[in-house]
Amino acid sequence: MQKFFSQMNATLITIGDEILSGNTVDTNSTFIAEQLKNIGIKTVQIFTISDEVETIKKTLKLAFEMSDLVITTGGLGPTKDDRTKTAYKEYFNDVLVLDEATFEHLKQLFIKRNREYLLEINKDQAVVLSKAYIFQNFNGTAPCQMVEENGKIAICLPGVPYEVKPFIKKQIVPFLQQKFKLPFIESRIISVVNYPESLLANDIESWELNLPKHISLSYLPVGNRVKLRLSASGDNLQDLKNDLEKQVKEVFDIIGDRVIATNEDKIEQILHDVLIKQKLTISTAESCTSGELARLITSVSGSSNYFISGIVPYQTEKKIEILGVDKNLIEKFTVVSEEVAAEMAEKCQDLFKTDIAISTTGVAGPNKGEDGNETGTVFYAIRIKDKTENFKLFLPYLDRGDFVNFVSQKIIQELVTLLVANK
Repeated sequence: MQKFFSQMNATLITIGDEILSGNTVDTNSTFIAEQLKNIGIKTVQIFTISDEVETIKKTLKLAFEMSDLVITTGGLGPTKDDRTKTAYKEYFNDVLVLDEATFEHLKQLFIKRNREYLLEINKDQAVVLSKAYIFQNFNGTAPCQMVEENGKIAICLPGVPYEVKPFIKKQIVPFLQQKFKLPFIESRIISVVNYPESLLANDIESWELNLPKHISLSYLPVGNRVKLRLSASGDNLQDLKNDLEKQVKEVFDIIGDRVIATNEDKIEQILHDVLIKQKLTISTAESCTSGELARLITSVSGSSNYFISGIVPYQTEKKIEILGVDKNLIEKFTVVSEEVAAEMAEKCQDLFKTDIAISTTGVAGPNKGEDGNETGTVFYAIRIKDKTENFKLFLPYLDRGDFVNFVSQKIIQELVTLLVANK
């Protein structure tokens, strides 16, 4: 019989000195929290802790005081510095035993990979808590262990992201859905552009204050786009969808001219929907963004329907040789200029025969450009059919990686805004 939770809470614990040192980024917690949210489980706390047994035990105790479900990641490898299993054993007053099913699974895994010689080294990974329910690992060697005690659950996962994701999606989430009766969670994202967050909040205040109790609103700024996330919870999925649709229409009546999408979250997915709907093709000519624009656009399934090609003419000579940018134009205005960006877009459109072409030229840093342009300077052009829009940004406070990412996201957002306005 399923146990009913009107609201089930979870705490996530990331274990590993490599996370604390900054050498490894914790992507597991974000992924797990999102997957739990989708099935109605709220993550109330995320801890990042060291590989010390006492620290793990203390954090488990604290986590269980806050939540019904605790999920840990990390510290289950074959090396001696992995202490998670020991901490679990001591915390739950349990013993470790060799699990024959897990050992056989490991055996078959190593045979399949022609690595039988590693089996003895990894044998300890088949040693598990006697109280644990085991989820076998089909993408690695360390199994996932689940211990249930006093009505609460601890799930112990390895730390490698490509092992964690299939564990969560294919085994843990289905298990939790089967074991517990959880509320439905439904969300809608309203993407608003060119609207300062404070002004937006003021203009929709009356609507926000009158939201039904089962619907919550959060503001998620991304560059100069604000994502309004509406989340509803309840026991009837269709009712939730209808309620959210009603609220979306009410917001649209207030600020519709600033809304570019009411469903999708990522700007590249929003672009996909717009380009498919308007039956437009696109190409890119990137200098300072180093191909990030093309990567973002093609990260969406189905992008081959509209993305024709891209080019990264990083050196000035290649802008002349491959794209056909006028050398005299570069000498007159410098390679980092509005004029060159505009010509790059036009030549790109001619080269790839697309409806839309985007170009970028700028100085990502950390040093000044070859013509003395300041770090953080970028010109970009968006050419739609026979019309070119030119833009300039100055972002001296961003490091190289953040600069490239921000500029690429901003350009796609600008393109979507133009396309939605001109539809």
